[in-house]
Amino acid sequence: MALVLLSLTSNAQETTTAKKDSIPPKMERYGLRLGVDLFKLTRSFYEKDYRGLELVGDYRLTRKHYLAAEIGNEDKTVDDTQVNFTTKGTYLKVGFDYNSYQNWLDMENIISVGLRYGVSSFSQTLNSYEIYDPNNQYFGEAPTVFPNQEFKGLSAQWIEVVAGMKAEVFNNVFIGFSFRLNRMVTQKQPSNFENLYIPGFNRTYNGDFGVGFNYTISYFIPLYKSTVKAKAAEKEKAKKKQ
Repeated sequence: MALVLLSLTSNAQETTTAKKDSIPPKMERYGLRLGVDLFKLTRSFYEKDYRGLELVGDYRLTRKHYLAAEIGNEDKTVDDTQVNFTTKGTYLKVGFDYNSYQNWLDMENIISVGLRYGVSSFSQTLNSYEIYDPNNQYFGEAPTVFPNQEFKGLSAQWIEVVAGMKAEVFNNVFIGFSFRLNRMVTQKQPSNFENLYIPGFNRTYNGDFGVGFNYTISYFIPLYKSTVKAKAAEKEKAKKKQ
């Protein structure tokens, strides 16, 4: 009888220890995040020569990879020293982000690097320009021409390198920003007038390079949950111990 009791006690202790040692599997959410670029939206209010709107979105494919896209339109007038022009058009960017941030517990923050391929369709209106005259210092200012000439059917394609972050500030609400470096792949421009500003690409430098920035607010729509695989969970546990 004593042996039976000892056996039952031993089994009960092993079961209790196993329950204590076992950790419930970690679940992570997958879904769609949609938002708007606050920078372009607010810029339209304080800059009289600019109107723009950009919608952003991403979809979580794996624990670290996200499909990402931006779509928008811009209407901007640029007044330089010798030329004044207006650019109007739409653009689309598609690509991916890689989340390099190791979240704790149920956090879903992102520090990412990624790539985009951008396409834009737009028009340029040459409002005015000054005729260059090397002798104008002797004979007065160069005359200004107001052609009001519109060039339609223009386009551009480029690649963007993106670095940014997103942080959850409220339940499912994220604030984020990103910085972009652009490299032109191809563009269609008028024969006698360069594309100095391209919707989505921004101001061109030397005709090939550009920079961009956005500041976004977005909402995460969870679609399903997935269990973290054992190997990934072990790696996270090892990092936390370190």
